[in-house]
Amino acid sequence: MKSNRILIVEDESSLRTALFRILDRKGYSVITANRIEEAQVVIQGDSQIDMALVDLNLPDGDGMEFMDTLKKQHPNCEIIILTGHGSIEAAIKATQKGAFHFVTKPFNIDELMSLVEKAMTHKKLTHENQQLKSALKSKQKFDQIIGNSDAIRHVMDLVERVADSDSTVLVTGESGTGKELIARAIHFSSPRSTGPFIPINCGAIPSELLESELFGHIKGAFTGAISNRVGRFEMADGGTLFLDEIGDLEPNLQVKILRALQERCFEPVGSTKTVQVNVRVITATNVDLEKAVSNGTFREDLYYRLNVIPIQIPALRERKTDIPLLLSHFLESYGRTKGRHLTGFTNEALDCLIHYAWPGNIRELENLVERLTILKGQGTVDVLDLPPKYRAQSAHAIVQSSHHDIPEEGLDFNTAVDNYENNLIMRALEKTGWNRNQAAALLRLNRTTLVEKIKKKGLKPPMGHEESL
Repeated sequence: MKSNRILIVEDESSLRTALFRILDRKGYSVITANRIEEAQVVIQGDSQIDMALVDLNLPDGDGMEFMDTLKKQHPNCEIIILTGHGSIEAAIKATQKGAFHFVTKPFNIDELMSLVEKAMTHKKLTHENQQLKSALKSKQKFDQIIGNSDAIRHVMDLVERVADSDSTVLVTGESGTGKELIARAIHFSSPRSTGPFIPINCGAIPSELLESELFGHIKGAFTGAISNRVGRFEMADGGTLFLDEIGDLEPNLQVKILRALQERCFEPVGSTKTVQVNVRVITATNVDLEKAVSNGTFREDLYYRLNVIPIQIPALRERKTDIPLLLSHFLESYGRTKGRHLTGFTNEALDCLIHYAWPGNIRELENLVERLTILKGQGTVDVLDLPPKYRAQSAHAIVQSSHHDIPEEGLDFNTAVDNYENNLIMRALEKTGWNRNQAAALLRLNRTTLVEKIKKKGLKPPMGHEESL
């Protein structure tokens, strides 16, 4: 318990000494001061103050005012106020300022020690709760963004860097790449994380209803408006509004959103009352907005207002090294929710999926894993378990990548296969600087299997190039 430091600020020498001895025997690290000036020197040091016993009336000032200073320097410090002139008003004021307890002299020393232990327990629980909240917040930020490729790491780095600002972010990328996940990660990484995250798909709602969805309406604004309704902008006050498929907005709504962004206010449909909001806006689209601006279908001024910070999400075919991680993630997820027990993919099936172009991106991959989980049910997914289009495109890609033509006179199949295998192993070793662990990972082989093949084939690094583990 020596790590728990307690500060005693008490001008009465005998009481200060008695408290020091008792707390020291209990294993606390105790510091004492007889006045505020001396205590202020102590709290400005590097050491954390976990708890303080502070006399209310000190020779050079008020203990309650010192408590404010102490809380600024050590926000997590628990404070017990000691006083010989207790009153209900003073006790209320002390607790309102953040004191753990208010004790009137003379007090029972055992009761005071019991309060000290309760205060320390409270501090520990508060700290654990903060850690849990932080962990949950972190989980909300990135638990659904799966990948370790350079492309996705770059995106996650951008998320971290832009989160603290209130600037508008435009997330672009093909359909199914996970643009809303990126928007959520930005929100939960930001100071607005305790506020609401309100998404709306601008392309999924008819244009005649979208204005009401965005800005709300008042009773009687149009046929069917039987009561007032709050719009998404107002729902997101203090938080983040995510406008997906922003490229599908009609011109009249583009004008109204531009004004809401510029002036941070709007009028609900049918109302003349202006509503002020404090909202960060993140938008997303799979449309080329620059092309839409040149075509006259998207306002140039709105485009520049939205495109303050652009984040481009790579297509799945541009981050193929993440495919095994994504497959494993969705396999575990659907195995848990569907009660099935697929153990993974054979190397051949994995090769098929890595060579596939994935026009539907992660959404398509997730859909495939769900289908396989239900239809296969258990065991390992093999090539024949895959739908034909995944097998066909992979076979074509493998043939194209081999660069082997069959001559008119034919060829020795075993020799050709052996040469192709040698070529693959050498390319992997050269790419990794002859690091056998990394080369095995690239080829999706066990390290021992790769080492055996290298020895059997007599493959050697270039002169002057050392092999590494």
